[in-house]
Amino acid sequence: MPYLRRCVELATEAVEAGDGPFGSVLVDAAGKIRAEDRNRELSTGDATMHPEFELARWAATNLTAEERAGATVYTSGEHCPMCAAAHGWVELGRIVYVTSSAQTRGWLAEMGFVSNSPLTPLSIQQVVPGLEVAGPVPGLADEVRELHRRFRTARAAAK
Repeated sequence: MPYLRRCVELATEAVEAGDGPFGSVLVDAAGKIRAEDRNRELSTGDATMHPEFELARWAATNLTAEERAGATVYTSGEHCPMCAAAHGWVELGRIVYVTSSAQTRGWLAEMGFVSNSPLTPLSIQQVVPGLEVAGPVPGLADEVRELHRRFRTARAAAK
């Protein structure tokens, strides 16, 4: 739970910076946080600046194959297909997420917002079959839902 709480803190930082509410941490087999990041796609103008993608990129450069396989990525929201593919390509270990993509899509629909993602919504297992995945994890979903509401409301007001 502490790792997932950190993910929500990073997602909060992202929203406060004008980015989407996503944060992730990469934890090694011994339980040490090796890297962390938050969404930066809007503030940088680079749609690939998702934290899960950045952690996969960091792991490929900084960890051995054995270390990557034993690592866990904790994240505030389920990986999108791009991030799941990056995770699979660098052969990272399991993923634990607070909220699923299906939950997020449902929340956005309830709030009257439409997703602007150009990607087909797929589960992580559809992109990387056989990968160990745990989620959604109850307990922090309400906070993540509120972050999505804040982010989408601010974006709508800015238009």
